[in-house]
Amino acid sequence: MPLLGTIDDLEAYIGERNIDQIWITLPLKAEDTVKKIMFLLRHSTVDIRWVPDISSFRLINHSMSEIAGMPVLSLSSSPMVGVSRLLKALEDRLLSALILFLISPLMMLLSVGVKLSSPGPIFYRQERVGWNGRPFMMLKFRSMPVDVEKNGVQWGGARNKTATPFGAFLRKTSLDELPQFINVLKGNMSIVGPRPERPMFVEKFKDEIPDYMKKHLVKAGITGWAQINGWRGDTDLAKRIEYDLYYIEHWSLWFDLRIILLTVFKGFVNRNAY
Repeated sequence: MPLLGTIDDLEAYIGERNIDQIWITLPLKAEDTVKKIMFLLRHSTVDIRWVPDISSFRLINHSMSEIAGMPVLSLSSSPMVGVSRLLKALEDRLLSALILFLISPLMMLLSVGVKLSSPGPIFYRQERVGWNGRPFMMLKFRSMPVDVEKNGVQWGGARNKTATPFGAFLRKTSLDELPQFINVLKGNMSIVGPRPERPMFVEKFKDEIPDYMKKHLVKAGITGWAQINGWRGDTDLAKRIEYDLYYIEHWSLWFDLRIILLTVFKGFVNRNAY
């Protein structure tokens, strides 16, 4: 870009060319320079606007507002506020109730299949971390023998974990996830959102994966933008988080409905589902 002059030349420059507005595009740390510009233009009637450079931040739903007469710049915030939160809640409760009604015969058949395949409960309850980092008990159809985790748990390696023959079928088709519509109806999950993780793995990943905890700005989901794009199972966790954050940044009711529709057509049976 051509250099038109220094800051000290600014007042004369705008006077000679009848400038109406000045836009300052300096980083936040350049406060002293901005103050100097304001002082040099103290006798001018030109409009002065400052666009601080915040591109180095990982911005999520950033916006500008005013509180008590002071400008407030939101750098990272949940989209689930006000009307958006109400719409999301209505979407989740109405759709989950309808889906549970429609799939209730299938749920009954799968429950019988789980009960006959191995001794133990029908549902597998596991603590996961959800919205705002709060734990909840997530439901699944049990696909493993009851004592398979007696020696501890590890992340990933799903294809190597012991499963009953019927349980392997449930995992491959993602039918083991159907009881999570009960979680949605109860309000501790959404139909669409980032997949939740167990607390011990959250503690591990939050220091290893950039912006990992930002996924908890919304409720955990049964399906999500990452899952329908193939990032599930033992795939790259950092890449999965990128897709989760993209979903949070671009959330809308129509985006949710699009993900649900895509899940119906290609999200259940997946090469990375085990």
